Amino acid sequence: MDIVVKGRKTEVPERFRKHVAEKLKLEKIQRLDAKVISLDVEVSKEPNPRQADRSDRVEITLRSRGPVIRAEAAASDPYAALDLAAEKLDARLRKQHDKRFSRRGARRLTAAEVPDHVPGAATLNGNGHTFQDEEPDGVPTKKIGSLEIKGEGPLIVREKTHVASPMTLDQALYEMELVGHDFYLFVDSETKEPSVVYRRHAYDYGVIHLNTDPMVTQAQSPAAGGTLGG
Repeated sequence: MDIVVKGRKTEVPERFRKHVAEKLKLEKIQRLDAKVISLDVEVSKEPNPRQADRSDRVEITLRSRGPVIRAEAAASDPYAALDLAAEKLDARLRKQHDKRFSRRGARRLTAAEVPDHVPGAATLNGNGHTFQDEEPDGVPTKKIGSLEIKGEGPLIVREKTHVASPMTLDQALYEMELVGHDFYLFVDSETKEPSVVYRRHAYDYGVIHLNTDPMVTQAQSPAAGGTLGG
C-alpha cells in the first residue's frame, strides 16, 4: 500500500511528500488496522489573508474494510497542519482498534436465538426469511422490527436503537469524523434534545436541532382534552 499525496489548487513539493512518508508510518498504521486499503493525503491552501494562521489545510483519509477514518487540521504552514492531522488520525485509529478489541470474545447469537433475546424481533424460518401469517382476507402479513406489513409494503433494511449519552457539538463532530459518515445523530448536552450534525460543502458542517412543540405535547396529553364522543 502506498500513500497518495495530492494538492487541491496548490502544488505539493517533493520535500513535503517525503515528510508525509516519514510522519505517517505505514507499519504503525497497519498494526492498528491490518485491513487498510488506501491512505490519501490532500493539501489545500486558503488564499484569504485574514486566515493566514489557518491558510494551509491537510486532510488524511484512511480507507479499510471497516469504516472510513478521516483526520484534518489547518495551520500556518502545511507541515504543522500535517503534524496536527497525523495526531488526530493516530488517536482515532487507536480508539477504533480498542473498540474492535473489546468486542472480541463476545458470542454472537444464532438466528434461532434472536427471538429469545431481542423482544419484538421477527421470527425467521429455515431459509432465513421472515415468517408470513395469513390474515382472514388472504393478504399475507409479515413483521419486520416493530412494524406489521401487509402485502408488498415498505421494507426496512435495518432498524437500530442506541443508548445515547448527551454530548457537545464538538464531540458529535469528532464522532462523525471517526465513523466516516456524512451525518451523526446525538443528544445535545445543553438542550437535552435530539440534534444532527452533517457534512456540507468542502469542510463546512451543518447542525439541525429539534425542539419539542409544547402545543403538540399538550394536544397529545390525555389530561389536555380527553376523547371525543360520537
